[in-house]
Amino acid sequence: MQRKPGDPINDREIEAALGVSRTPIREAILRLAAEKLVEVLPQSGTFVARIPLATLPEAIVIRRTLEQLTVRTAAENATEASFATLRAILKRQRAYSAANDPMGFYATDEEFHSAIAAAAGFPGTWPLVLQVKVQVDRFCHLTLPQPGRMPRLLKEHTAIANAIRDHDSEQAVAALDVHLGGLMKGLVLAPDFDRNYFIGDPHTAVPEALATVRRGMGPQLAR
Repeated sequence: MQRKPGDPINDREIEAALGVSRTPIREAILRLAAEKLVEVLPQSGTFVARIPLATLPEAIVIRRTLEQLTVRTAAENATEASFATLRAILKRQRAYSAANDPMGFYATDEEFHSAIAAAAGFPGTWPLVLQVKVQVDRFCHLTLPQPGRMPRLLKEHTAIANAIRDHDSEQAVAALDVHLGGLMKGLVLAPDFDRNYFIGDPHTAVPEALATVRRGMGPQLAR
């Protein structure tokens, strides 16, 4: 999100800034285009892609399905060492929250969920989650600076970690659902941002997508 949705991408400027030839820059742009992070428009240029709001609820549900497995298994199998890792991450995250540092907080958020997958013995699930949630992450970078959001996420992470510590798999899954449900609820903030950031009208795309989720895969996430 250092480059905003709709911003132009000038490959010559990137070449100069990085001191590399055009070939790797073009290859990177093509990869980003395949991941729908940039748009290459013939005879117009390359632009940072807008965030497709209607796809975010489904991505959160897919993430939830994968992470339910890891958090349940982590609660069943976690060692004192793996819980100590979670506790250390939460300590750093608490410091970033107190310092009002969204970027640092986000980095420790990623560490926390990756550590849960490792504690479960399924470290390969986290790269899959990363692929699924790339557009959700872009939206999260917009919402993290909102007042009270980082402390709330920290509280949710603490509840997940405590359930893992207690080897309470059902509570761990319930705490995860609350956490990811908060991501879903955060989508209602979309109309507060520049509409040019998004594909779809925030006033209609999000309610329609949430209604689809309620009817289908994860009703508790859309409450």
